[in-house]
This record gives sequence, structure tokens and C-alpha cells, in this order.
Amino acid sequence: MTSPLGGPAGPLGGPLAGLGVRNPVLAAPMAGGPTTPALVLAAGRAGALGFLAAGYRTPEDLAGQIAAVRAGGGLFGVNVFAPNPVPVDSAAFREYAASLRADGEPYGLDLAGAGIVENDDHWADKLDLLLSDPVPVVSFTFGLPPRDTIAALRRAGSLVVQTVTSADEARAAADAGVDALVVQASAAGAHSGTFTPAVLPAAVPLPDLLRSVWQALPLPVPMFGAGGLATADDVAAALGAGAVAVLAGTALLRTDESGASAVHKAALAERAGAPTVVTRAFSGRPARAIRNRFVAEHHDDAPLGYPAVHHLTTPLRRAAAAAGDAERVNLWAGTGFRHARTGPAEAVLTELAAKA
Repeated sequence: MTSPLGGPAGPLGGPLAGLGVRNPVLAAPMAGGPTTPALVLAAGRAGALGFLAAGYRTPEDLAGQIAAVRAGGGLFGVNVFAPNPVPVDSAAFREYAASLRADGEPYGLDLAGAGIVENDDHWADKLDLLLSDPVPVVSFTFGLPPRDTIAALRRAGSLVVQTVTSADEARAAADAGVDALVVQASAAGAHSGTFTPAVLPAAVPLPDLLRSVWQALPLPVPMFGAGGLATADDVAAALGAGAVAVLAGTALLRTDESGASAVHKAALAERAGAPTVVTRAFSGRPARAIRNRFVAEHHDDAPLGYPAVHHLTTPLRRAAAAAGDAERVNLWAGTGFRHARTGPAEAVLTELAAKA
């Protein structure tokens, strides 16, 4: 089998031509709960494509979600965190863990005594799953997989897509043989897909980033735009700058099919005047969130270190979400989060594509 490339130039040409996608606004993968099989199926009903988020899931759980989407007849992709470890400095970790003591105490958590956990999110087992039971599209973020991994997935029949945040990353991904690029601007909510998390991506508007990536590629590679896409005008601007499609994430967080926590959904509406901040405070890797008390208190002191810091704060974030405590939850959000609305995801995706 070969990857489903080909088709006319322009929106919905290139890598999407063979997949039957009609709507160029795709549902981005949102790890940690927001992306659900129902959300992916809703994207399919809108004529688009949705991505399941493999991040933080066991291979068994991911297999169950793939089966659920297949049973619903949806066209879909799977997004995987490619290993790009950022080992934490042990002294910095201990100091940061101690600074979180007061945050954990209301929930009976001893964050100061937490151990350092470094892992690769079941990388090998997830690859085995996707090679033994291929899906239409596999996308990667955080790091660039080895060339032979990309080639194996393409031979299995999957379209391989790589998240990049700069022209240099795009050239590396193109050279590795990917079928398409997700060009992610810094306005995106949640984690940046940067290969170099110690250096924050420049605050370049998505249309400008798309143009710079396109000009830097030695050979044309289809581009999907991502980051800050909150309105139909935003989508039209990205498509006009060379993207064949775009991925919407934050715009879907409040929809009926989203699995985002109740406190997260409420904050998107209730904190419309709050700024977003790219911070390492929750995970040790740069991610954009609505500024809350946790960000205000820990942004400046959070060490670089993923996934160690992620594992350190996970129990706190889960407990806070369950208690409705918006001040200690990672309120991931892109810069256009004020436009996120409730209702069916199918309607939101259709409206975002109105000017495509």
C-alpha cells in the first residue's frame, strides 16, 4: 500500500484529495481528555477529519478509541508524541516540587516528596499498534521520528504528518520523508510542538509562518496550518497563505463532544478578559494556557524538564479539576479562546469553514 497522496492543488488538494475530506477545518488532537471518539466522529460528519490524541493514553486505551471511531464509520488520524526527552535537573526538580507543597496540601498530596518520572509515553508499543493495525493518518509532535519509522508507516498505508514550528524544523521533516506538515504558530493552545523546548517559538502570525516555511522548503510539501484559528476569517487567511487545510483545537473545547473538564470549559467563557501565557509551569515544556494563580505563582520558577514536571503536577491538576478549582488547573487555550462556543462540534467546524 502507498500513502494517499495526489490530487489537485489548492484547498483540499494534495494529501487530503484521496481521503474524501470536503471541509478544510480539521479537528486537532488534544491530549489529556478533550479529544474523544465522539469529537472525531463529529468532525467526520462535518466533512472534515479528526485526530485521536494518543498522548498520555495506554496503547490498550488508544486501541479502544480507534475501534470506537471505526465502528462509527469516521475518517480519522492518530497523533503521537514522538520522543524528544528533556531530562530535568534533579536539584531544580526538587526545588520546584518543594515550592508546590502548599498547592498540594488541600488535596492531601505530598508534591514536595514526589519522585522524578522520565518515560516515553509507550512510544514503541504505540508504533507497534499503528503498524499492525494501520490508520489513515498518523501525525507526530514534540519530536521528529526516525526516517525508517516514517517509511514503515507510509508502507503500511498511513499518511504521515509532522508538526513543525519553524522553517528549520520543516526542512528536517521534509528531508525525513513525511507526507505533510502541520505548521503550528505560537498562538496555539496547549503544548508547542517545537523540537527545541528550551527556546520558545517566535510569536509569528500563522499566515506569515506558513509563507516562510513554504519559501524555505527545497521541494513542495503540503502544509496544514494550526494556532490561533478562532474565526472563519482566520481560516481563510491561513488557506490564503498556502495551507491546504487547518486544524482547530481551542475552538472545539466547549463543544458538546469535547471531553474537557467542566472547570476548563467554564473558564473559557468566564475568563474572556484574561491573557494567555506560554508557560512551563504545568509540564516542564512550553504550553499556552489562560493565566491563573498557578501560572502567576510558578511561571518564573518552573524548570525545563519533560515529562518529569508533567508527572509531578498531574495529581494536582486532576484533583483541582474534580474540585472545580480553576486556579490550579492547566487551562490550555489558544489566543482566540474568547470565540470558543458551545454546541455541536459539527456546527463549529462548518462555521469556521464558511469563508474557505
